Amino acid sequence: MINVALTLTFSLVGVAAFSAIGLPLPWLLGPMFACLIAALAGFPLRGTPMISDTMRTILGVAVGASITPAVIDRLDQMALSISFIPLFILLSGAVGFPYFRRIWGFDPATSYYSAMPGGLQDMLIFGEEAGGNPRILSLIHATRVLLVVTALPMAMAIMFEIDLSQPPGAPATSIPVSELLIMVAIGIVGWRIASAVGLFGASILGPLILATVASLTDVLHHRPPAEAILAAQFFIGMGVGVKYVGITALELRRVLTAAAGYTVLLGILSVIFASAVVSWGFAPQTEAILAFAPGGQAEMTVLAIVAGADVAFVVTHHLMRLVVVIVGAPLMRRLFF
Repeated sequence: MINVALTLTFSLVGVAAFSAIGLPLPWLLGPMFACLIAALAGFPLRGTPMISDTMRTILGVAVGASITPAVIDRLDQMALSISFIPLFILLSGAVGFPYFRRIWGFDPATSYYSAMPGGLQDMLIFGEEAGGNPRILSLIHATRVLLVVTALPMAMAIMFEIDLSQPPGAPATSIPVSELLIMVAIGIVGWRIASAVGLFGASILGPLILATVASLTDVLHHRPPAEAILAAQFFIGMGVGVKYVGITALELRRVLTAAAGYTVLLGILSVIFASAVVSWGFAPQTEAILAFAPGGQAEMTVLAIVAGADVAFVVTHHLMRLVVVIVGAPLMRRLFF
């Protein structure tokens, strides 16, 4: 309990520091960097997995509420850019596997699942089952998410002049109590049903599916309030930072350097694909950047919300990426090694 309190304290200090300096996304990046620095300094931090998963249900409801009949009418337009996702993943693996295997000397299973731009938990499970190193896999994917979530907002604000200061939602006081209660019910029931059937990413996808149904059937008319979105950012950022607890000097030098190099390579691929999608008129600039950014699903959802982007468009692409990786990665591994 003391370690959790210490972690929360560092996270709040991070929010205050980022807010005071005027850096973007203080509720996400503040806790992330404060916990990262504290972990590297040797403080015994501890995350709150149950609360973090609960916070992810908020994002699931937010995405589902954004999928309206108008969005469904545009699915044929999304299909053109979504069709690029499998090629993006194939090239990511083609670049990443030899990078980790030949340059850094990781074993085949660790190299393969380090190169797959999927969710951290899924890649850990698959990688460990294949005989990979779970510690390396955890640090590789945590660092990828950390760097993407850090660099992308800066690039969006400075290079593309995208406003990231927009409120993440309406205040809770402006949303009818009945709607707030519906959102809570959707989050709890959706999560439990998804967990019961073994759906990957149950805490996000279960509420997302149920909220989509509610939105399309005219039951749900609002996204979760700003206060809930900020809370989700806080615990997601904290969760990324605490993954570095117990890191050794060797891991810091070798694994993090390898992860940073691969993230740069993924970033180059992302820019190429996003530029192609924009130039061919398949998507606006902001949506294309966020749709092909190799960050975590929850983190990209947050960025889409604060950037005022089409959340449904962005999340649909990331869901496609996760599905292709989760379904295709084990099959490809069996075929080639």
